[in-house]
Amino acid sequence: MNDRPRSRRAAPRSELPACGLTLELRLQSRRWRELGDLRPRIEAAIAAGLAEARLRPFEGAELSLLLTDDKRIRAVNRDWRGFDKPTNVLSFPAVPPERVASSPVLGDIVLALETLTREAEAEGKSLGDHLSHLVIHGLLHLLGEDHETEAEAQRMEAMETAALARLGIADPYAGTDPHPTEPAPAAAPRKKQSSPAP
Repeated sequence: MNDRPRSRRAAPRSELPACGLTLELRLQSRRWRELGDLRPRIEAAIAAGLAEARLRPFEGAELSLLLTDDKRIRAVNRDWRGFDKPTNVLSFPAVPPERVASSPVLGDIVLALETLTREAEAEGKSLGDHLSHLVIHGLLHLLGEDHETEAEAQRMEAMETAALARLGIADPYAGTDPHPTEPAPAAAPRKKQSSPAP
């Protein structure tokens, strides 16, 4: 899918043998680079998320993760989901859940640094722990999880909490409302076609 949000710079791909995925990690903001090498933290979060997920991706499937800023994620959120504001994480599944096990492409996750930083500070968390949480959250969306209903939200929250515990990270939902206000896309989004004015 060439029309999904991508950064302009090529990024090395790395095999994640413990996870069975190929990770393409792109940094679209200089401020992410200033944080040092985030790949080990991201790979650990992916492994923990997969250990708790109900679905298993195709062996070697590609996962693209874009680390960007509020300005760019706002444009992606507006163009693909109709929400004209920045957000913390967006997930774009390449295929519906029933095809995850056979698809060579799992999908894309996009994260915005400023929003993650604000949230981490407001919630008294480290930026690294919050990043790990949102990588897991985004991954679970690619694997067919959602939080549209109370039952779905509880199941997804339990998976996230268990995955984070594998990393030694405390339950991010303890004493908070765990349910985001915006629904996540259920399947791979399609770019909106503009139509001429009547």
